[in-house]
This record gives sequence, C-alpha cells and structure tokens, in this order.
Amino acid sequence: MSFIVPEGYQLGAAAPKSGLPQKRPILYPRQTMRHIIGILLQNEAGALNRVAGLFSNRGYNIESLSVAPTKDPTVSRITLVTAGSDAVVQQIVSQLNKLIDVLKVDDMTRGEHLERELALLKLRVNAEQIGALQGAVSQSGGRVLDATPETFIVEITGNEGEINAFIVEIAKQGELTEVVRSGALGLARDGRTLRVKQ
Repeated sequence: MSFIVPEGYQLGAAAPKSGLPQKRPILYPRQTMRHIIGILLQNEAGALNRVAGLFSNRGYNIESLSVAPTKDPTVSRITLVTAGSDAVVQQIVSQLNKLIDVLKVDDMTRGEHLERELALLKLRVNAEQIGALQGAVSQSGGRVLDATPETFIVEITGNEGEINAFIVEIAKQGELTEVVRSGALGLARDGRTLRVKQ
C-alpha cells in the first residue's frame, strides 16, 4: 500500500501497538530550523496586521517579532523569528513578497548573519548577595540597572542561546520575578543588505 506524504512530513517507522496491521502511516514533521526573517514594509496603518495575519491564516507560528522605523520614516523594518523546514520558510517568503505593503524580504539564516537580543530581568535577592551577583552579571557581559534587594534589575545582550543560558544561571541566585525580551534582531554578514533602492 502506498501513501501520499504531505509536504514537510516524512513517514515514521513505528510498530503498531495492537498486533493488527497499520492502516494509516505515522507522519512526523521533517527537521525544522529556526529562521530569522527581515521585512521592509510601508509604514502605514494595517501593514503589520497583514503580515501577522498571513502567518496566522496559514498556521505558521511567530516566535518573536520586532518592529521599528528605518532611516526613512515611511518604511519600517520587521525582524521576526519562525520555525520550519527550508521549503516551508521559502513558501512564507514567497507569500510575504505578494503583500502590497511589503517592499523587500530576506531570510537571513540562509547565509552568515549576526543575531542579538536584549533581555531585562528582575529578581528578588538577599541584600548580602548583591555584591556577588553584580560581579557575576558583569562577568557575563550584562549590566545591573537597579541593585536593590526587591528589584534587582539586569540588562543582558546576546544571541538566543546566550540569553537562555544566562537566565538559567541567574535564576539560581535569586527569585526571578520578571523577564522581558526584545526578540531577535539580525543583520546579514555578507554583502546582502535589506534596503529599498532609491
């Protein structure tokens, strides 16, 4: 018996639990990869909604999203992170390019790129821990913005993995009460630039 395997899935080789023959195959998503997508779009009401709507209407998840104006105030740059196979992300890029407000799209993860994220963390700590905690934060490349026991606030910048590791370590030294993350920002390291030609 043959089955049609949907795009983005592969057949799984799992033995049936009952001793009966399997009537339906088990489908597993192909290996997914995290993608950082840069989008230039016209800075108009509803433009961001249309981009987000494209993702939700097609069942794609946005892991993080950051928006700010460029040097041209009529153009905004979105940096968003999503996950999917190369084929799925290529389809997303193709659909984004069809939106009327979108000027340019680039999947930065298809080449060498830099990624940074800002995180602000608030902890409740014992007063006698503050000195050691300030040293640990400084050693990790972070900055202490408020050093009171009730609101010990830290700023850290790094890639997603570095931020995640820092959060795990600092949570061991106090009660982590709040985490705010900017989401990833990225730039291609090669000659690619995400800009609109004048």
